[in-house]
Amino acid sequence: MLLPETLSIYLAKQFIKNVAVIFGVLITIVFLADFIEALRRGGDREDITIFILLQMVIMRIPTLALKLLPFIALFGAMLTFFRLSKSSELTVIRATGVSVWQFLFPSLFIAFMLGLLVLTVINPIAAAMQARNDRMEAKYFETQTNLLTLSTNDLWLRQVDDTGLSVIHARGAINRGLDLTEVIIFNYDRDDQFTGRIDAEQARLHPGYWELDTVVITGPNKPAERRDKMELPTSLTVLQIQESFASPATLSFWDLPGFIETLELAGFSGDRHRLHWYSLMAGPILMLAMVLVAATFSLRTLRQGRTVIMVLGGITTGFVFYFMTDIIYALGLSGNLPIILSAWIPAAAITLFGLAMMFHLEDG
Repeated sequence: MLLPETLSIYLAKQFIKNVAVIFGVLITIVFLADFIEALRRGGDREDITIFILLQMVIMRIPTLALKLLPFIALFGAMLTFFRLSKSSELTVIRATGVSVWQFLFPSLFIAFMLGLLVLTVINPIAAAMQARNDRMEAKYFETQTNLLTLSTNDLWLRQVDDTGLSVIHARGAINRGLDLTEVIIFNYDRDDQFTGRIDAEQARLHPGYWELDTVVITGPNKPAERRDKMELPTSLTVLQIQESFASPATLSFWDLPGFIETLELAGFSGDRHRLHWYSLMAGPILMLAMVLVAATFSLRTLRQGRTVIMVLGGITTGFVFYFMTDIIYALGLSGNLPIILSAWIPAAAITLFGLAMMFHLEDG
């Protein structure tokens, strides 16, 4: 049996209001901390104004907010139930025979729908703003930009050393990026002047150098030179190449599947991006689970009159969840756990925990 419509709307409004309060407090703290850090980094740079720093901080806020969203739902729900209990509204509602599942339903529904909204609408906006922030970081703070550009049929890789710049074009990659096929290398000096071209059937990355097979070397006003083997010095590593792809945070939920497909067709691992994609899909379930956990701590401790325990329990749960998620994600990326399980285990585990505790609280 569902709650009367008026009561359901009232409980939903209370939940939304308190989530908004927690959201405002946490985002304000994050904004101030990030802005202070930006001032520290850019304080001695004459070409970076406060307006530019402020713009970069604003570009990062949506991505940071998405990371905090489970905690916002947790603390927002705890605040809602605490206020309802303190005003005796919860006592009156329960005295009419309403079960815990009935009065939790509006909050659970709003949390789930908020998760869907974030997944389908807010995430693409946050990804676009994070991508813009990364470009500004590269421009003003001279951070390393992507070493590799990838399309369905080609990949472009650049490496910089003491002698100049080399731009590597390849038709594809095998062996998780260790081997490039149908390679063309364009060499430039430190003044960006073209100095020569190297064609090779295959390039294999070793520590400190590329091993090229079936090589043709050409250059301005020089005859072509053919070699069976050649070594080209490099400071690149496989890890640098794989991490130079677009960060998962800069790709929207809708763009990730296509990017993962392109990545794997080119011979690279898409595990990092696939894990991020699955974790985004688990977001609505995670939001719902956080409301269950909040009810577990709020209802039990308020009955016993121990508000401090409620707060500490919620904070502890949040930190345990955070570290557990990081550990499980690391297991997934290392290959010790299937990617799909790595993404869904945190949400499933905390949902089952919340359900078990609520059944125990309601039914004893």
